[in-house]
Amino acid sequence: MSNTPMAANPLTRAVLEIDEYAAGLGWDQPARLFALVDTARLRAQEPSLAAQLGLKEESGPTGLTPVEQEEIPAGKPLDDFLATIAWPDAVVGCALTVERLMLPPSAEAAVPDGLNDKQLTKWVAQHPDRQEVRMTVAVLRDGSRDSALRLREKDSPAEVLTGGKLVPGLAEALSATFED
Repeated sequence: MSNTPMAANPLTRAVLEIDEYAAGLGWDQPARLFALVDTARLRAQEPSLAAQLGLKEESGPTGLTPVEQEEIPAGKPLDDFLATIAWPDAVVGCALTVERLMLPPSAEAAVPDGLNDKQLTKWVAQHPDRQEVRMTVAVLRDGSRDSALRLREKDSPAEVLTGGKLVPGLAEALSATFED
């Protein structure tokens, strides 16, 4: 993932690395969950895994290494799945990349009353102002957060938005996976 720009902090670098990885897989992908581990600790404690991941001895920036987890079960609501996760101590954070349809804030007033989840999903999918977006959200045990948003219509690394407050609900759900 060598095209990832050098970001100011390890969490932002990890988010952009995961975004680049997901972009390489193309659109219409399932959600993907990643454990974030301390790269130096991984090299020291699991040298064979570090080698398998291409983390050569003292090469590259120190920081966080994303390790993709098993596939998220199809058909299970994401919030239900996240509620089942417990991370070992070696995991310092986690990240999720997921694709969704979103509407601009101006469309909120036009949402018909009384729609159930299935009807609302259909209504959003048919709305002329909908946007397909890939969200990559990461959190650390210490509460740090970062996110990357990529619109399908502007599918370029130069057009990726980043920030810790872009997807607060998903960041909260990921943070809850570290609670006792």
